[in-house]
Amino acid sequence: MIFETERLILRHWEEADAEDLFRYASDPDVGPIAGWPAHKSLEESREIIRTVFSRPEAYAICLKEDKKAIGAIELKEHTKMAKTDQECELGYWLGKPFWGRGIVPEATMEIIRHAFEDRGMEKVWCGYYEGNEKSKRVQEKCGFQYQGKMDDVDVVLLHEKRNEYVNLITKDIWNKKEKN
Repeated sequence: MIFETERLILRHWEEADAEDLFRYASDPDVGPIAGWPAHKSLEESREIIRTVFSRPEAYAICLKEDKKAIGAIELKEHTKMAKTDQECELGYWLGKPFWGRGIVPEATMEIIRHAFEDRGMEKVWCGYYEGNEKSKRVQEKCGFQYQGKMDDVDVVLLHEKRNEYVNLITKDIWNKKEKN
């Protein structure tokens, strides 16, 4: 599946994206704030594409002008937040050179639309770790509403604990937001 917005193409990852993935995912300012370690090699990025990014609802965020992967966005089902078949959890990250341009909110709004209109979801959950103000702002801009804070959550890939803030957007809230 391919999604288009005004400036973006959201498409499935390809092994040919490995160099672009490594370019942005190796930056220590990108992954750790989202809960995963910076990539250490091109081969590691290839392996992430083959395993993590091969899931059905994992998409590369690409600018229309060159179609190169600059970030990722994914809907995940049956997570610690999304417990029923009518719920999913949203995750995303973006390469640092593209921060502050409204790219993630644009991609997020399209993926939320897909979750509700194409997938029949009733709820989309999203969270961020304490200190990740950029992710907090994305969720606020996109209509997510604060649900609570979880203390000392295991961040498995980094072998540490953090506080996590949990937000939610329902289909009803999204429909009202779209009409305005």
